[in-house]
Amino acid sequence: MIERWIHAPACVVRVEVTAIVPDADPSEPCLEPKTIRFLDELQKKADQGLVNELAQVGDVYVRRSA
Repeated sequence: MIERWIHAPACVVRVEVTAIVPDADPSEPCLEPKTIRFLDELQKKADQGLVNELAQVGDVYVRRSA
């Protein structure tokens, strides 16, 4: 599992996803296509400000004014 961050104007989401570590180059984990599609969907939800839905899959940090 590795962490990925989703950034949007209203919030930031930290989510853990499964990665593959290739034998040929273990320095950089790779993501499967279904994981990339999952992250794309999360990005769309973050852009729409769907904080409650995002909170079901990761840690959500909401931006607030001081």
